[in-house]
Amino acid sequence: QVQLVESGGGSVQAGGSLTLSCTASESSLTINVMAWYRQAPGKQREAVATIIRGGTTSYADSVKGRFTISRDNVQNTMYLQMKSLKPEDTAIYYCRIGLGPNVWYNYWGQGTQVTVSS
Repeated sequence: QVQLVESGGGSVQAGGSLTLSCTASESSLTINVMAWYRQAPGKQREAVATIIRGGTTSYADSVKGRFTISRDNVQNTMYLQMKSLKPEDTAIYYCRIGLGPNVWYNYWGQGTQVTVSS
């Protein structure tokens, strides 16, 4: 059983910064893709940023230039550095792991709440 543990959320004012972390407990699982998703109240869960094992990254347009995704392949840990936060970034942030692009394992963590006040 794989456990995904997200941490680092909190409450900040607009313009502030936070760094989220996600660790996958199962080291024997092949994890080639890691991603951050978020879900705001009343909205569908959406992809925020993705990173492939080789380092290629992609971002949702709404966070480009403000968020940076990174990963430690040895520790199976992923980070999301968030700067210039906006109230619309308020959501529960989740991490997701996969074997390859669009080949996701069926695991989700409990999420970490990010609240940005204006």
